[in-house]
Amino acid sequence: MDRTDTTAVAAAAPPGEMSPAAAAITTAAMARVYTRSVVLEQWNRVGRTATEAALIDLLLVVSELAANAVRHGGGLVGFEVTPTRQGVRLAVHDNSDVVPAAAFGAGGFPSQHHGNGYGWPVIIRLAREIAIERRPEGGKTVSVLVPLV
Repeated sequence: MDRTDTTAVAAAAPPGEMSPAAAAITTAAMARVYTRSVVLEQWNRVGRTATEAALIDLLLVVSELAANAVRHGGGLVGFEVTPTRQGVRLAVHDNSDVVPAAAFGAGGFPSQHHGNGYGWPVIIRLAREIAIERRPEGGKTVSVLVPLV
């Protein structure tokens, strides 16, 4: 089965419809650009603006999740960015049913590099409400909340 639904969805879109600003997201770079635009256009407002440090943390999490989907998940097949009161919820869809063992670790960095990188420890340290769910059509969705306040 070929699962290549490369959608990006912003919360402002009506249910079942793609945001006009959404585009096919297939790389970490595209995911970062799209996420930054959602923060600047939908999350920031008078009296509430993401700091540069918070935006850097968010984009680092985006990079790691998208790169993991490409490198280990059989491709980035869907990417969602949803602004919330606390920050931004990300959902990354890939083609692999495999749940990474490091995903629910303590966030400690490996003392030696044995083929595993620093991605999951960084995600664990910077994100909240980490969830991994298998998708009915195959693959999985990794969702996280990255605080911006």
